[in-house]
Amino acid sequence: MFHLKRNVPSWERAVRLCLGVFAALGAFYFLPAGALRMLGFGAAGMLAATAIVGFCPACAMLGRKAAGPAR
Repeated sequence: MFHLKRNVPSWERAVRLCLGVFAALGAFYFLPAGALRMLGFGAAGMLAATAIVGFCPACAMLGRKAAGPAR
């Protein structure tokens, strides 16, 4: 099975998850319906997904190393 090494530390995962929730709420309440709101939901979803998985592809492309011992 394909395995990705985590490159996001636990504290940052918690921050990303909170930001994802707040971004989704902000997109729902403050952005007009349509493509702009969907873009906001997409950004919120990516924040939440990288928090849950623990791997950020953008950080990996910039050379960020694993966040700790592999589990």
